Amino acid sequence: MESLYLLIPFSVVLVFVIGVIFWWSLKSGQMDDLEGPAYRVLMDDDRHQDEKPSVDEDSKPSQ
Repeated sequence: MESLYLLIPFSVVLVFVIGVIFWWSLKSGQMDDLEGPAYRVLMDDDRHQDEKPSVDEDSKPSQ
């Protein structure tokens, strides 16, 4: 029973902290664009523009 005196205030403080973090994320624009980052990961090109694509010896057509 005595542990409830500690756990109930701790849970109320935890809910308050989670609410503040959620409010901060909404105000800072964290949830403005939910689909954009997923598309950027899929469409990301890892090669730089000045690099030329390498050709493997196995993929060259035989003459």
